[in-house]
Amino acid sequence: HNNRVDPAAEGLDYTIRYGGGAWHGTEAEFLCHAPLAPLCTPDIATSLHCPADILRFTLLRSYRRDEWTAWMQAAGEHPPSPTHRVMVFDSSVTMLEAAQAGVGIAIAPVDMFTHLLASERIVQPFATQIELGSYWLTRLQSRTETPAMREFSRWLVEKMKK
Repeated sequence: HNNRVDPAAEGLDYTIRYGGGAWHGTEAEFLCHAPLAPLCTPDIATSLHCPADILRFTLLRSYRRDEWTAWMQAAGEHPPSPTHRVMVFDSSVTMLEAAQAGVGIAIAPVDMFTHLLASERIVQPFATQIELGSYWLTRLQSRTETPAMREFSRWLVEKMKK
């Protein structure tokens, strides 16, 4: 999910986080880049002739308020107004379920949804992508790393390289 996490309070060995890789008191190991782009149904895409047309639809996003603004600016358009229709999701998977149902246009990590793109249930209507962060495997510095944790970390990092 996209919620902020408290590893100490939740008793977690590791967390996978999205961001710049620097969190106070945390060691972070890079997993993968996560470029964001608009994703929507093929039906909605047929009415998108330029990036500004996206603003005729409800915008679906994570808790980060800057995603759509950053994407629209990268696409050479004005950002959405503060009063634009927006739905906020704590899960990219749930957000894409809403996009598949035609609720609106999601801004999401493209590489996470290649299966939906391959099935053509979802399309990426514009090539512009933005990078606001990456995925990282994180561990609190105060949490002693066990051999099992090290093995898991090595395994995950190797899987992400493939």
